[in-house]
Order: sequence, then structure tokens, then C-alpha cells
Amino acid sequence: MKKYTLFVVVVFIAFSMYAQDKVYQMAKGIKSHQDLFNTSMNDEVSCYRIPALITAPNGDLIAAIDERIPSCADLRGSDDINIVIRRSSNNGKTWGPIETVMDFPLGQSASDPSLIVDDVTKEIFLFYNFMNLTTEKDIYYLHVMKSSDNGKTWSKPVDITSQIAKPEWHKDFKFITSGRGIQTSNGTLLHCMVNLNSGMHIFGSKDHGKTWFFIDTPITPADESKIVELADGSWMVNARENKEGIRYVHTSSDEGKTWATKGEPELIDPGCNASIIRFTAIKDGYEKNRLLFANAKSEKGRTNLTVRVSYDEGKTWTEGKTVYEGPSAYSSLSVLKNGDIGVFFEKDEYTKNVFARFSLKWLTDKKDKYKKPRKRR
Repeated sequence: MKKYTLFVVVVFIAFSMYAQDKVYQMAKGIKSHQDLFNTSMNDEVSCYRIPALITAPNGDLIAAIDERIPSCADLRGSDDINIVIRRSSNNGKTWGPIETVMDFPLGQSASDPSLIVDDVTKEIFLFYNFMNLTTEKDIYYLHVMKSSDNGKTWSKPVDITSQIAKPEWHKDFKFITSGRGIQTSNGTLLHCMVNLNSGMHIFGSKDHGKTWFFIDTPITPADESKIVELADGSWMVNARENKEGIRYVHTSSDEGKTWATKGEPELIDPGCNASIIRFTAIKDGYEKNRLLFANAKSEKGRTNLTVRVSYDEGKTWTEGKTVYEGPSAYSSLSVLKNGDIGVFFEKDEYTKNVFARFSLKWLTDKKDKYKKPRKRR
């Protein structure tokens, strides 16, 4: 009996140690995955964080991220953060080298990249938050730069703080949400900006980025958020909320003048930046309206990176498929030029930043598959 008891104890201890040191694997059935940014790629970098992913007008994929040099601290805690990118020209199968997009002198940092593609002008806008820790510590500025050649070269940055933030917000903790914004069906560019003192606000441009407007209607509760246009032309914001373990959804049918707000118990969330995008729209010749949503599907702890589909404009969602069960945080989705889906996300407690690609067929367990849009008459 004593030997049996000892055996059980030994097995229990071994199992416990295994559970604590469990090595998580990427989900079976995804087409490929690759760690795009980690510190082994540059000995001078403490960590890479805050992923953003976009499909360029020519079909190239652009993955942008913070290159945090002295530490993994956020903008106001680090005097040397750069914006870097990698590019893929074959739907994420292989990727080019790391390219530096923005590198200010020591003491100044750029952080939290986000992207919008203008399908009319074929330009890409890259936004980030800027701080000069040497002269104006804790003062946030909001910058944008653009590319007219699919992200190969970029313009000089433009400070748009005065256009999208009130003067009395000068010392407030404010930032453009990382990830991506959108272009609506009428050509308007839209994006999300958070002021932790007053709420989340929508800003955008009606002249393809020449000037930017600000909608002075606070949206709460909402931290880092993403916006999509629904089939009926209304706007929907899917927002991070840090206390209740769920996402919040805000909708507007009057271009942001007023908003209807509701919690989404179906979309559990640990208080983390997520991603929502339009996959297909009937008006574009597809058979179905589809939205995609990716987040760390867990009420507590950033783990279990999952992607879901909605066929009713965000009213309900599928259970989704887990791309990675282990530690996973910020994520950014994009539709690839061949109709596959790509997700770029923080993995294993911010030590890796992985791009994974998969099909709609895999995501829906063969219940749905991508078909090219019908040509419109």
C-alpha cells in the first residue's frame, strides 16, 4: 500500500510539473505560421509588441510592430521605440527582412502602429503615437505617414494631434488604437482614438487623408477599439473593457452623432486589444455578409487566441476556432488576396509575434468556404 501511495504521489507531482511547463502547439489544420519578430533577431531589442496587419493594394501583406529597445515598457516608459515592418508577397508563405519605418533620435519614441488602406487612391496610411521623453514626458502626439507604393517607401510624418484632439486634452493620456482602421463604402476613412479621461472617439478623413476630422461624441465604456461598417451603412465599434470580462459593442446609424451601447457576454475577453474586420459583403458580389473577430478568448488572463465568424452583422457569432491555446494577447486580422485569412498576434507572453494563415473552410469546420465574388453588372 505504501509503495502504491508513493507511486501515486510521484505521478501526481510529475503531472503537475508537466502541466505547469506545458508546451502549447499551434492549431492543427492551419496552412502555415511563422514568428515574424522576436528578440533573437536583434540583440539590441528588449521586445517587439503591438502588432498591426494590412493587405496592401497590390496584395502584399504588411506586418508592423513596435521595436522596443531598452525595455518592454510602453510609450511613456521608454525613450527608444521604433516602428518596423516585414512584407510578404505570397500570401504570408514567406516574409522579407525587418525594415525600419520610423526611428527618432534617442529620447523620442513612436509606438502603437495602425494602418488603413485607401482603395480609391491606393495609398496606405500608417498611424502611431509619439512622445518626446526628453522635453515633454507624458505628452502624447498623434502622427500619420503614408505610402503610395504599397509600403515600400513612406512620407515624412505629419502631426495631426490638433485635428483629432481638443486643445484642453494636451496633457491627457490619449492614443490612436493600434491595429487598423477602415474605409467606408463612400470613401471615408475612419479610425479610433482613446482619451482615458473622456472616452473613445472616432476620427477620420473625407478627402483621402489631406485633412482629418474629429467626432466630439465620447463612446463609453471603451478602451482600445475597432470600427467596421455594417451592410446597412451604419457603424459598429467593438471595444475593449477592462473590468467585466466581456467586449462592448457600440452602433451608430447617424455617422457617430449618437451611439447605442450593449455588453456582449458571448464575446468573453480579459481586457485586451482585439481585431474585427469585414470579410465579405453581398453588395461586393459575395454570397454572404461575413465579419471576422479575433481575441484572447478568456475572461481572465490573456490566452486562447480565437477567431470567430458572424453572418448577421455582429448580432451573433460562431464559437470560433482556437488558433493558439497558450498565452496570446493583441491581434490583427487581414483578408489575403487569395481569400485566406491571416492573423498576426502576440504569443507566449510577448516573446514572439506570429503570423498564421488559414482558410474559411478550416475556420468553420467545412460548413462554409470562400468563393470569389460574382462580377457586378
